[in-house]
Formats: sequence, structure tokens, C-alpha cells
Amino acid sequence: MNQGYPRLLGDIGGTNARWAWQASAGAELQDISVQPCEDSASIQESAANYLLAHGHKNPRWAGIGIATVITGDDVRLTNSSWRFSIAAFQKAMGLERCLVVNDFTALAMSLPALKPTDLRALGGGTAVAGSTIGLLGPGTGLGVSGLVPDANGRYSALAGEGGHVTLSANDDVESTLLGLLRKQFEHVSAERVLSGSGLVNIYQAICAMEGLPARALEPADVTDAAVAGSDAQCVQAVHYFTRFLGNVAGNLALTLGSLGGVYIGGGIVPRLGDAFDAAVFRNSFESKGRYRALLSTLPVWVITASTPALVGASCALDTLP
Repeated sequence: MNQGYPRLLGDIGGTNARWAWQASAGAELQDISVQPCEDSASIQESAANYLLAHGHKNPRWAGIGIATVITGDDVRLTNSSWRFSIAAFQKAMGLERCLVVNDFTALAMSLPALKPTDLRALGGGTAVAGSTIGLLGPGTGLGVSGLVPDANGRYSALAGEGGHVTLSANDDVESTLLGLLRKQFEHVSAERVLSGSGLVNIYQAICAMEGLPARALEPADVTDAAVAGSDAQCVQAVHYFTRFLGNVAGNLALTLGSLGGVYIGGGIVPRLGDAFDAAVFRNSFESKGRYRALLSTLPVWVITASTPALVGASCALDTLP
């Protein structure tokens, strides 16, 4: 299918709603906008405000990636109060078609279209063409997906909630940190550490481990202090964030057989810049015992493009039923 224009495209996370307009097939996305979710009472209000602000009328199709599992018509965001019916949204917006997918499914759909300038390499060898690809990304939550090829080399995106798997430790210090978090949370998932709030959780656990009072910090405060090197516990928080991310990424690569490499999306890692130690990440990524040699060959990239999931939402409209 190559129809349904103009298109309204959305990428809805726990914090921000990103919208874009695509006028025709192959056209560049227009009027990309980022709106805090808290500024609108609902997804319909956010979409309507976007269309009004940019003078767009009557999109025929809409493709939306959203940060939750999609199991039917009723959609509830994991890290936001928004809840809506896909059918009701389609009717209210006057759409011929409305496709709603997990946000990391949309991001996965964008991967074949990314350019080298959209990526930052984190070591490894060369990807095996036509092989499975892994994708994860810490932001407000932790998204996980991947691309699996069929016999004809066409990719299908995985839809799952891998960010909520149980997090494991690689050494005694990590075990101590997770033990402290287990006193706070019934289930210490990967997302409890690998997310914005997760950075704060690690920071607080490090302070507790060192017998120091924890300051009331927001995720951005932790990353800013780590980048500046102005707070030792924030620096350590990013260090262990990096280690845990490498661990989870390596697990994903082994689970999927990601010979096509692993991509890291989300907003946190690009913001960390040089505070994100690629060597620390690679060591944790590759530390899988008898499979270290295999994992050392797998390339990893950080996605630096600003709005790839919006491109993926359009790709999903062309490939998914």
C-alpha cells in the first residue's frame, strides 16, 4: 500500500507528544512539533491543537506510535494518564484509517531508513545483512523491540514490553544496588533502572549504599551533574546505568540472535554525550561467558536522529494491516 495522504503522524511517549504532517508519498515530514502530554487532556485534544496550530485540515490517514502495549481498541499509556479508544479517535478526527502501534514498533520500522549521519557507533564488527536487529531505548520508560526478516528479506517489527523484564546483576555491587531497590519496588524491572526515573533510582541507591543523604533530583539534574562531573554520586549513577544498559542490550542480542546489530534509541543516551562510556557499555554487553566472542562482533549504534519514530509510523502505515 502506498496511499492515504495527507497523513497525521504521531509519536506519543510518557512525557511528550510529537506530531508531524506528511503531504504525499516520499515527502519529507513537515511541521514537526513537540508538545508536553500534560498540556492536553487527551490525545484527541493534542492532535486537534497540532492541526489547528499548523493550519492542516482533513488528514486521510493517521499513524501513531504510543508508549504502551496495544492489545485492542482501548489504549492506556503506561507512564501517562491518557486513555482512549482507537475507533473513537478515528471517528472524531474524521480519518479513513488510524493505525496505532507500540512506539518502539514504530521506531523499529524506521531503522532501515536511517542514514549513517543519524547514528553513533559503539563498537563491534559489521552487521550481517538481512539478519535480525535488536532495538532498545531508555527515555521516560524503557522501550524494547526488534526487526525479524522473513524468507524474502522483508522485516517485521516485534511488539512487546521487554522493558519490564526482571533486571539481573553481574557483580556484588550491582546486587547491592538492586537489593536496595527491591526494598522500594515489588518488582525491579529493567525500566526501574534504565529510564529517566531509573537514573534517579540508581542515584538514590548509591547514596544509600554510601551512607549519604540523597538530594531531591530530577532525571535531568542527574544527567547534567554527571556530564559536568560536579557530583560523584551522579557520575556513579550514570556509570551503573551504562553497565545495566550493556547487560540488557547483550541479553536482547542473544535472545533475538541480532546479527544485524543492536540500536539504542530514547532520549537519555544521546544527552549523556561523553559521560556515556562506550568501553564500559561494551564490556557489560559482551560479558556473557561463552558467548563473549560472538557478542564482541555485533555492532551497536546510538540513534541520534531527532524524530525517527515519526518516519517509522508512516512506514507502518505502508506495511502493516
